[in-house]
Amino acid sequence: MSGNAAEAGGDAAQRTRASSNGGGGVSNRIQVSNTKKPLFFYVNLAKRYMQQHGEVELSALGMAIATVVTVTEILKNNGFAVETKIRTSTVEIKDEMRGRPIQKAKIEIVLAKSQNFDELMATAAAEAAVGVADGEDQN
Repeated sequence: MSGNAAEAGGDAAQRTRASSNGGGGVSNRIQVSNTKKPLFFYVNLAKRYMQQHGEVELSALGMAIATVVTVTEILKNNGFAVETKIRTSTVEIKDEMRGRPIQKAKIEIVLAKSQNFDELMATAAAEAAVGVADGEDQN
């Protein structure tokens, strides 16, 4: 039950799933909420997961689907990721208020590191280091 609340955009920003749990395939998943975390939290988290595991699965229900699509497009347009799989489905969640099941749209997008991912990450890290040094000089 709590898993459904988390996927519905409740309080969970991220949960990881190891492939040893029998999930198979994707070794990590970010369950996106459109209410708790800023957009770039998910962008940066996805970059970190791709750095560690080579790929990441972004998952969302209902209104949070737009956030997953936006995060995916930011990563693709900036050259960090390529889509390897997109799944859509409908899941049934029990509505606590009405006591009956409701249908929610669900999306799962698997992203893999692009060919130049490591180079882009190194460039971004170097630029951040220069920015910090410049900020110290100006004070």
